[in-house]
Amino acid sequence: MEQGKIGLVVEGGGMKCAYNAGILDAFLDAGISFDYCIGVSAGSGNLASYLAGQRGRNLRFFTEHIHSPRYFGLKSLMKTGDLFGLQYIYGELTCAEGQDPLDFNVFMKNPAEYEAVVTNALTGKPEYFGREMMKQDDYRLIMASSAIPVVCHPVELNGVPYFDGGLTDAIPVRRALEQGCGKLVVILSKNRDYVRKPQGMRRLYSRVCRSYPNIVDAIERRHIVYNENMKDVFSLERQGIAFVFAASERIHVGTYSIKEDAERELYDLGLRDFAQQREQLQAFLRA
Repeated sequence: MEQGKIGLVVEGGGMKCAYNAGILDAFLDAGISFDYCIGVSAGSGNLASYLAGQRGRNLRFFTEHIHSPRYFGLKSLMKTGDLFGLQYIYGELTCAEGQDPLDFNVFMKNPAEYEAVVTNALTGKPEYFGREMMKQDDYRLIMASSAIPVVCHPVELNGVPYFDGGLTDAIPVRRALEQGCGKLVVILSKNRDYVRKPQGMRRLYSRVCRSYPNIVDAIERRHIVYNENMKDVFSLERQGIAFVFAASERIHVGTYSIKEDAERELYDLGLRDFAQQREQLQAFLRA
């Protein structure tokens, strides 16, 4: 019986993604690869570095580049309208002539399939795109997957506006199974016992996103969709289909945290968690 492809699913979570950056670097150290990779929000950007074989690159975005006022904060908001400087992060820094370029040629030649999740701003539904939407120095797919409503403008792909994929499919295990995966390795950005609560500040997001009523609806349903995602993940784990990495210690880093020491500690936790589970992971992948 054919087992299907082995897939990797990487959750987003803003600055909490320093955790999956550590695990992805540990995968590179151990020579662990996958047939299919799908990432959400910052997880989609971290996956690109992993597939390009650039160990340590993601860490620099969480510990070095964060010190630029163009990375995050009021200066970015006033200049670009985005609290996170997506154009700075995935444009200027990441382009071929940038300070920390993605090795685009290696990324494109990696045999693993790659997809990122985005949310269609007009329909409020998740969509999935791969390398066909990317070219040298054009990383709008990753920007779109990372464009958090309210604090970022939508990013257009083929003339359609898109927001953060985490809004509608934060942990896309179902998509991975639909794409032919028989086994999944899932990297979460939250602790195992995390339960998302209804979004606060309804008046704010309803006003800011009034041009996109389906996005307002998606924000209001986000906690329901996310908690169902988590149930799917742990159900697959119980069935032996998924191997799940979740922080073994309480995560105190928030989506918008800009603290170098805390980010480095979270990255190091990812390295340690991999080391502690390496044998179990390899047994899972061999079975």
